[in-house]
This record gives sequence, structure tokens and C-alpha cells, in this order.
Amino acid sequence: MNHSSVLIVSDDTEFARTVAARWRAERQTPEITVVASDVWRPSNVSSHHLVIVGPVRSGKRASILSAIDGAAGVATVYVADDEKDVSALQAEYAHLLVVPRQDGWVGTLILVSIEALRRVNALGRAHRAERLARACQGDATLGRYMLEVRPSVNNALTSVLGNADLLLLDPIYASGERGEQIRAIQTMALRLNEIMHRFSSLASEMRTGEKESQAETEALSEGILAKPEL
Repeated sequence: MNHSSVLIVSDDTEFARTVAARWRAERQTPEITVVASDVWRPSNVSSHHLVIVGPVRSGKRASILSAIDGAAGVATVYVADDEKDVSALQAEYAHLLVVPRQDGWVGTLILVSIEALRRVNALGRAHRAERLARACQGDATLGRYMLEVRPSVNNALTSVLGNADLLLLDPIYASGERGEQIRAIQTMALRLNEIMHRFSSLASEMRTGEKESQAETEALSEGILAKPEL
């Protein structure tokens, strides 16, 4: 969580100061940015992992929450002054976490925010693993094709090497420019044969890598919890 970034949107300076001070008491403190509602812009959201919305000027709340709700890779927590607003807000904004501003609200807010950041980080790792898997898919397909045709290629190389050896046994072909060309063919065939042998070891490495990548992705997905309940 050391690299996490939190944006606090509030027109109440005491609210922002209280939240920031309380978070600094935790073992790990994210980078915290505070903005007022009149300078806040939807474009600010993409550079943060979590947005905390506190008291804002009348009429600003709906536009701010609507702009943030559903932003990819960003969690949003709203601190509600009226506990009666909790259900309505959660119904209106599907991705919003709401903390009632009652006794002990700061501690609850920090706990919910830490869990939200953990979930965002887990989702980010899962998405990166998926992108990596997609990027590797083309290479894996090519590798599997090479492994499938490896026996045919090996047979062809064996034939080339065998015929090259036979020609070099004949003095007519073994001398002069023709001999050099045959030896060049023989050398290239030996190199290709060596490359094909390397595919044998790569085959087991690819299978092991695929299993590890799949296991990591599944572990990350299972570790992502549902929306925290307050």
C-alpha cells in the first residue's frame, strides 16, 4: 500500500485534516491529496486509487459521486452526515462505499479505505496477469506449433544431414566450391537440429510457466473480496 494514492474531496478543512492525521498513525500511509469541490475535476480521479468524499458545498455531492462512480481501478468512499442516507446512496451508486459520520467514524473510515485499497491493488494485479497472459498467448501458440512439427522437422534434418554426409564421401562433390556449399548446408542443418533440441527443454518450461501463471491469476481472483459491509 506504500505506492497507493488517495484523493480527499471536501470543503471542510477540519474533515480533511482529521482523516489525514488519523491515517498517518497507521503503519503504512498512502500519498494523500486534498482538494475542495470548486477545484476538483473528474480527470483527477484516474491518478488515484481511492477517493474519499467528505462534506462539500450544496449541490456538489451528486455531480462528484456520479463522475467518480464506476471509474476503472478506483474505489470511492463517502462519509455521510445523516445515517439515513446510507441505503439510498448505496442503491444509487453501485460502487460506492458509505461510512456514517457517527462515533468512531474516523477509525471505521480508515479500516474501510484500507480494505478498498487492498481490493483495488488485488484487481490491478489480476488485470496485469490477464494482460500478460494474453500477450504471451501468441508466443505460446507459436511454440506449441513448433513442438507439434518438431518430429517432421527432425526427420527432414536427418535426411539433409545424411545426404550431405554421403555427398562429402564422394571426391567429386567433396572438393572445390561444391564441397564448401555442401559443408555449409551440413553446418546449417546441424544448427537447426540443435535449435530443435532446445525446444524439448522449452516445452517443459512453457508448461510449468503456464501452470504457475494460471495458479497466480486464480489466487489473486479468489483473494479479491466482495464490497465490504459496514
